[in-house]
Amino acid sequence: MPHPISTTYLDVQQSRVSAILGAAGAWDVTPLELACPGFDYVTLYISYIEGAVAGGSLDIRIDVSPDSTGAVWHQGTAYSTGAVVAGADTVSAFQREEIRYDPTGVALQYWVFGPVHLGGTVERLRVAAQESGQVATPGTCEIEARFQ
Repeated sequence: MPHPISTTYLDVQQSRVSAILGAAGAWDVTPLELACPGFDYVTLYISYIEGAVAGGSLDIRIDVSPDSTGAVWHQGTAYSTGAVVAGADTVSAFQREEIRYDPTGVALQYWVFGPVHLGGTVERLRVAAQESGQVATPGTCEIEARFQ
């Protein structure tokens, strides 16, 4: 599938360098902004290892902006269709979304999230992370974004 490549943005970008998550369960204060105009999808390659105490978990939040600059960010959403009943309108629901990962062991773990559909309408993307398990001893997280 053809995709745009230039010196301004690439199809593989580091969304979060490997680092300990914020103290007390705080979200990343300044998540990296990734330029991604013209791309249709992003897939996130994530690694996480618990801190000093077992029971850690990781939350991520995907924010997008339709503008190439500025401070306006839109949080990704989850969508659930309502039940279809003949003769009645269907009420579906959507809500801003945070994604939680609970590790299956204490070793460094790797997984993939996505692809997330961007539809060629997103100019910038950022992924914020937070420790949501053992917030007194946060784990370490790294995220790579691959666009297509």
